Amino acid sequence: MFIPFVVNNPGVDTVKIRLLVAYDGTNYAGWQVQKVGVGVQEKIEEVLRRLFGSSPRLHSSSRTDSGVHALGMVAHLEMPRAQFKMTPNKLVLALNAYLPEDIRVMSATRARPEFHARFDASGKQYRYFVWNHPAMNPLLRSQAWHVPQKLDLKPMRAAAPLLLGKHDFKSFAANRNYEMETTVRTLTRCDVLRKGPLLTFIIEGDGFLYKMCRGIAGTLVQIGRGKFAADDLKKMIDARDRREAGMSAPAHGLVLWKVFYKPKRTHAHRAG
Repeated sequence: MFIPFVVNNPGVDTVKIRLLVAYDGTNYAGWQVQKVGVGVQEKIEEVLRRLFGSSPRLHSSSRTDSGVHALGMVAHLEMPRAQFKMTPNKLVLALNAYLPEDIRVMSATRARPEFHARFDASGKQYRYFVWNHPAMNPLLRSQAWHVPQKLDLKPMRAAAPLLLGKHDFKSFAANRNYEMETTVRTLTRCDVLRKGPLLTFIIEGDGFLYKMCRGIAGTLVQIGRGKFAADDLKKMIDARDRREAGMSAPAHGLVLWKVFYKPKRTHAHRAG
């Protein structure tokens, strides 16, 4: 039996490693370790135990739901310096040698001692993909939502900017089984791009509620189908009621694209 290493144990000289992780979420019940189903975090921690004989815990920048993908998940781990006897680049090779093919560690770097993947994150970018064509592209069947009906981009693009800024996004988020401290978030980008049949929704903000991106994507698609008018978004936001907004788009079209971190500030001190 392995004894888990306790992070921040006083007197222990530790090293902190920052990982960039990409994965196809099709076969996983989300990022985090699950009571039912397998999470991506669990698979990576299993390999870490295999490599180091201890159980360094992964702390992630985000949680993703079952079936959601990631290209830019950031996580960190901490372990005794004496135990970490390889370079970060060798750690990437070692992890990927044992991980399943639908999970990949893209990079590993040493992090400053105070770095935290979640609490230091200043924002995130999600992308949602829609294949808008009568026939689904078979190569994208696990990475894009198939919407065969014709979509009108004009009202969708008129609606998207109405989501920018600081709002209560309760109408677009699914309920958790606990009370949120606040459902107010700030969106800094909401673009609707089209390249042939492929639509890409780019959504950036300081944080996201449970299934919020999927609620936004589903609502925008329903605006494109004429179920709602662009101006209806204002009423949806004000209602603070999930029943007033549009549907939640399927999980498999959503990708955690990037996590943003503010650069560490350095202060120069002049002598005298």
